[in-house]
Amino acid sequence: MLAFREYDYSKKEFIRLQTLARKHCGIDLRAEQEDIVYGRLSRRLRALKLNSFSDYCCMMENDNGEELEQFTNALTTNLTAFFREPHHFQYLRKSVVPEAMKRNAQSRRLRIWSAGCSTGEEPYSIAMALLEAIPNIENWDVRILATDLDTSVIDKAICGIYPKEKVDDLHKQCLKTWFQKGNGSWKGMVRVAPRVCKLVSFRRLNLMDEWPMKGPFDIIFCRNVVIYFDRPTQQRLFDRYARIMAPEGHLFIGHSESLYNVSGCFKLIGRSIYRRSC
Repeated sequence: MLAFREYDYSKKEFIRLQTLARKHCGIDLRAEQEDIVYGRLSRRLRALKLNSFSDYCCMMENDNGEELEQFTNALTTNLTAFFREPHHFQYLRKSVVPEAMKRNAQSRRLRIWSAGCSTGEEPYSIAMALLEAIPNIENWDVRILATDLDTSVIDKAICGIYPKEKVDDLHKQCLKTWFQKGNGSWKGMVRVAPRVCKLVSFRRLNLMDEWPMKGPFDIIFCRNVVIYFDRPTQQRLFDRYARIMAPEGHLFIGHSESLYNVSGCFKLIGRSIYRRSC
């Protein structure tokens, strides 16, 4: 427990927050996260000039949406990087995309979804991989949908501008091909090349809500997202993914995640890489 707390924060308030998080965004707050939740939400209390977590809970329970969005943004962690888990992108280039192109030779259509895209590094990495894997991509109808619950990270992703440190570990040829170096007041920043940005559309989406898109998606990335959810929520989510995917479509999840005893609709074919099988 934190040695000092600016606001009264009892187990009762934490349980109320757990209920709100589960109801509105499917997030399963565990008991060991009690202090983390206090640290993140106390900033909201200061911003709103509230005197207690009890007041905040009352406000949330009667909120019409605006503070629920801020609440969700505060609880989610947005740790990401370009080409994070590199083996995923290698497999995407060499196996998944060529297979999808064969299946879709007639329609010449590819649809990819980055669910939980954070500040955009993942969908932009997918776009770069597709541009490398499909030499005649201009002759294909290729779209990447990138969604996240957090509106603040969506805004950053749309800009496509990042501190240079974000790309320091990338190969020089990758930097030269897919990024523009900032000058003047933009020194120390890089921008994702326009032809990469062109492939990606960003939208806010709560995975617990109705999905406006119909699919089918050939590829879905949902990495380091379901760690926030309890098992029943995970089961429902992956069943929904299966229903919106193309037959033989591919699903990529995080290295610490597994579909074992979660979904029978996918077959493991690589390190945290699955193929739809039902």
